[in-house]
Amino acid sequence: MAMDEELDAMKPAGMPAEMERWNVEDLQDYIDRMRAEITRVEAIIASKDSVNAAAAALFGDKP
Repeated sequence: MAMDEELDAMKPAGMPAEMERWNVEDLQDYIDRMRAEITRVEAIIASKDSVNAAAAALFGDKP
């Protein structure tokens, strides 16, 4: 593990990474991981929306 990575690992969870120090390839990899995460979350939301719609159809839309 590089020294910069070790320092980033020791930061509190809420602290943002110092991306200005990352190389372009690492930044692109980060974007790709974030896009994959967004896709995963959107699929979860779609699944939950489907379940909610089925429940509303079955039980009616009650306030």
